[in-house]
Amino acid sequence: MALNTIHLGNCLEWLKTVPDGVADAVITDPPYSSGGQYRGDRMQDTNKKYQQTGFEHLYASFDGDNRDQRSFAYWCALWLSEAMRCTKPGGIVCCFTDWRQLPSVTDAVQAGGWIWRGLWVWDKTEAVRPFLGRFRAQCEYVVWGSRGGRPPREDIGTLPGVCRAGVNSRGKLHTAGKPLEVMKELVRIVPSGGVVLDPFAGSGTTLLAAKVTGRQYLGCELNPEYHRIASERLAASYAEMDKAGGGATLFS
Repeated sequence: MALNTIHLGNCLEWLKTVPDGVADAVITDPPYSSGGQYRGDRMQDTNKKYQQTGFEHLYASFDGDNRDQRSFAYWCALWLSEAMRCTKPGGIVCCFTDWRQLPSVTDAVQAGGWIWRGLWVWDKTEAVRPFLGRFRAQCEYVVWGSRGGRPPREDIGTLPGVCRAGVNSRGKLHTAGKPLEVMKELVRIVPSGGVVLDPFAGSGTTLLAAKVTGRQYLGCELNPEYHRIASERLAASYAEMDKAGGGATLFS
């Protein structure tokens, strides 16, 4: 399988075509199937769930975000199990989630065969929407683990467990998009030149973070609009590299 590519299609089908042990880490931001307090809340369009009133049409909606708690955990265990096969022994999984689905994702990571190692926290700062009389829900979480043992890595060192960075609304290209600076911090768990696998590439921020920090990548995205955006972002990055004299591109 050619590296530095992004596939258009369903990740469960695509992962079956990925060779064993090709990735150093699975770093991904799947649909949360979250939002609201009730089953009916989760069934809404993703822009209605995750955008403030009046801003619902800024981004393309995406599928797969309406599962209940049990089916969400089962679905996660399916793709996490297949993704583990694609990862080297000792390799890493890093899966984003929010506070509502945190228990389900920690269970699913272990059901998928990974050893759960802990949490990495994205602190979105105090700029998130306030609710009087409550604590701010200003963090999202990365459940991380390893495929089997994880020996010490001097080439990686000890990394921070928290990244504090506000949401960059102007640079956002996806309803649930993460800032590039956040993903650049997260991919530091992968050695230079290593391979990042992202089954839910979205607008391509994880893949772009891998590319600009000297890693390689394999990605998959179900939504044609987001696949187009991700492909264009990566192509633009390679074109910029070539313009600066960075040599032949790897994009295909």
